[in-house]
Amino acid sequence: MKILIIVGIIVFPLFMLYLKRKRKKSQLFFNIIAVISAVIFGSIASISIYQIIIDDAVFMTTIHSVFLNPLFLITGAYLGLYIVYRLLIVTFQES
Repeated sequence: MKILIIVGIIVFPLFMLYLKRKRKKSQLFFNIIAVISAVIFGSIASISIYQIIIDDAVFMTTIHSVFLNPLFLITGAYLGLYIVYRLLIVTFQES
């Protein structure tokens, strides 16, 4: 499973870069999904932390339960791939 995750971190951004070069509209699509993901990711994190503070339930299990939210995990994973994708774009533009 660890190898699959590492390979995915390398392969998906390269595939995104390939799509960007093939179809210009895919870059707009990737950017829009990144903005939506950032809003959802930030909202889930901030609302969860706020609720933990309001409930005065600052336990590690309560705080880490945020990581069990599937939407949080999906948006965070996309943002991680998107950052690698953008770094690849910058790298190729600078060279």
